[in-house]
Amino acid sequence: MVAHKCFSCEKIVKQEYIKKKVRCPYCGSKVLYKPKVVSTKVEAI
Repeated sequence: MVAHKCFSCEKIVKQEYIKKKVRCPYCGSKVLYKPKVVSTKVEAI
């Protein structure tokens, strides 16, 4: 599941809502983005 985040209020907007409308359901902003996931690779010694 891909979640988007509102640029104005920083709340998470679910993918199901994005399919219907392009606005944030909380504040009405039109700017949404996908937050990057930072992963850390650990090597065994």
